[in-house]
Amino acid sequence: MSTRSTLEFLKTETGSGLLLAIAALAAVIWANSRWAWAYDALTHHAVAVRFGPFAQEMSVSGWVKTALMPIFFFVVGLEIKHEILRGELSNPRRLALPVLAAAGGVIVPALIYLAINAGPGGHLAGWPTPTATDIAFALAALAAAGPRMPPTLRVFLLTLAIADDLVAVGLIAALYTQHLQLPMLAAAAVTTAGLAAMARWKAAPYSFWAIGGLLLWGFTLNSGVNTSLAGVAAAFCLPLAPKRGGGPGVLTETMEALHPYVAYFILPLFAFTAAGFQLGSGSVKVAFGAVSLGVAGGLFLGKQVGVFGAASLAIGLKWARRPTGAKWLELYGVSALCGVGFTMSLYIGALAFPGGDPLHQAQVRAGVVMGSLASAALGLAVLRFSAARRARDEAEDG
Repeated sequence: MSTRSTLEFLKTETGSGLLLAIAALAAVIWANSRWAWAYDALTHHAVAVRFGPFAQEMSVSGWVKTALMPIFFFVVGLEIKHEILRGELSNPRRLALPVLAAAGGVIVPALIYLAINAGPGGHLAGWPTPTATDIAFALAALAAAGPRMPPTLRVFLLTLAIADDLVAVGLIAALYTQHLQLPMLAAAAVTTAGLAAMARWKAAPYSFWAIGGLLLWGFTLNSGVNTSLAGVAAAFCLPLAPKRGGGPGVLTETMEALHPYVAYFILPLFAFTAAGFQLGSGSVKVAFGAVSLGVAGGLFLGKQVGVFGAASLAIGLKWARRPTGAKWLELYGVSALCGVGFTMSLYIGALAFPGGDPLHQAQVRAGVVMGSLASAALGLAVLRFSAARRARDEAEDG
């Protein structure tokens, strides 16, 4: 049975999907309008932040990615820890199907991207981009399919996406860490150890956690390690136990407090600053380059083949059971929805192709938008068809 926090999570993620779509659409329209210069000026406007010994200058989009997105990864880390210790990921029997499906949904999209980019003019560095699933968009599309979908499909999709996020965090750590500054890395490690020790202090004020998190972020920023890992590391330090007997756990309380701000502000803001790509005279090169086709193909073809293929294999070999009440067609529809990569794909794509590579950044954005929209359309069409057939069968039985 779903916990209250899981139900609230589903509700918030589903509600934020529409806002994410609006933000991304607004970015694409603005970036291709006569006022495109204003969008470019806004997202690339330099902002300097100085506080004591801390001094950094980045663009608006850089600050969103570097300073706000770690809060998203903090919430993702809280969700992963909760699911591992108390939720779906703690039950091996329920865990097998979504985890194996997530593995297929990582491997096959990466292989499709590599195959498309293996020839001349290809760029292999972007292979992790189509391996991610956007929880908010996918759950919003699943909710739009109608109330007749079995609840087990939502839990399957949520668990798969969380496992996907865990893989994405690992890829970011392994592939996008450069020029390590050992003193700062050591300071980050000491801060993490301090936060882990503070977990034993049940009554620790939230201000202490906030200060520790900021210190960890600052040290990580200057260490050469991607700041998203600071968010995950801080999340894994928070205790599950409540401050006072009978109250909600510290982890759950923090997750429920931050999740609406992440879903309704941080993610739409990131989508707005990251999704705007210009077509113009180079539209063919942007939309049909090896990078954009690799990303779009990985999301649209790779995800549905990888997720549905791995899930079918696991069920056929009796390693796992099909979600209760779900039909094969509905499992395929959800597999197609896993190709909605959006937020995580844009984030990883921006790391794979840094700011000095505008063409391939535009190709990543185009590929993510094309692949995600095609996946959402296919998944929604399949699930609506199944829902209509369910309604017809119920009417005939009635």
